[in-house]
Amino acid sequence: MDTPLAAPPSLHAERVVLRPPRAGDRAALYALYSAPQVMRYWSTPAWSELAAADAWFGRQEDGLLAGSALTWAIALRDADALIGTVSLHAIFPGQARADIGYALHPAYWGRGLAREAVRLALRYGFDALGLRRIEADTDPGNTGSCRLLEALGFQREGLLRERWQVGDLTSDTALYGLLRDDLR
Repeated sequence: MDTPLAAPPSLHAERVVLRPPRAGDRAALYALYSAPQVMRYWSTPAWSELAAADAWFGRQEDGLLAGSALTWAIALRDADALIGTVSLHAIFPGQARADIGYALHPAYWGRGLAREAVRLALRYGFDALGLRRIEADTDPGNTGSCRLLEALGFQREGLLRERWQVGDLTSDTALYGLLRDDLR
């Protein structure tokens, strides 16, 4: 897709808000993506310098301009600070499909906040973007992410062996798919 996308709108759930990321999120983004627990199952190493946040903002802008990605900051409904991110990327309008990715700071794990945030992004993808299918690529060892996807209705559709090499670690991918009518 070469048609730029508009910045994503703010979306509200019971306890979280998805809003467009902004420059003031730079330190919180670094805290998120430099956390070893967050990056343990990611396809890139943990950030080691604050400048990585600037590059992240550039990639998000490039995705919007290319019409291939939308990214939101996750914030608590009663606070504005970024506690995570969720994105729809690899958007292919002609195929009505996209991928979803998400990260939540460990201080907020285990509360169901990621589920609320991801559900908002999924609903936006299906309703506003007219997607038919959304996929997720997760490390099968990331049991929390696998449980989250399955709770939302994703079906595990395959295993891609030794798909990612990050530093000295090689990992597999569990490929999940969600159709519009599967969303719980």
